[in-house]
Amino acid sequence: MTKLLLILHVLAAVLAVGPVAVAASMFPASLRAAPGAPDAAGAAAPLRVLHRICRVYAGVGLAVPLFGFATASSLGVLGSAWLIASIALTAAAAVVLIVGILPGQEAALAAVEEPGAGAPGPPAGRLAMVTGVFNLLWATVTVLMIVRPGSTTGG
Repeated sequence: MTKLLLILHVLAAVLAVGPVAVAASMFPASLRAAPGAPDAAGAAAPLRVLHRICRVYAGVGLAVPLFGFATASSLGVLGSAWLIASIALTAAAAVVLIVGILPGQEAALAAVEEPGAGAPGPPAGRLAMVTGVFNLLWATVTVLMIVRPGSTTGG
């Protein structure tokens, strides 16, 4: 059962977090290109798709900690320092996504779709930075999951 849970955990991480990381990373470049587009609808289309990918896969990503806790429980490592650090970093990545990336994308998309209405939305550089932090948090979690400092099976 542990192997099945681990497989599901890794698959959920790859198939849910991967698309968010890629789409969120592509969003700022598409946002930078939007002002030069001939029409607002054409400029907003790729941004809308990238934002939808981030939003939908963020929901699917809830399976990652669910399977992760089940796997850790099955392995009996819930109290391990590397796992607690991974949980904290995963929570931080979720906060960055929910508080920084998704609302920033929504504001930027609204500014592109209706240039004269309301606030201009966040600059592409800020979204790129926040996305970089998100990706760095997930890269760190991945390293901790592989190396598992202090474990008997880790590096």
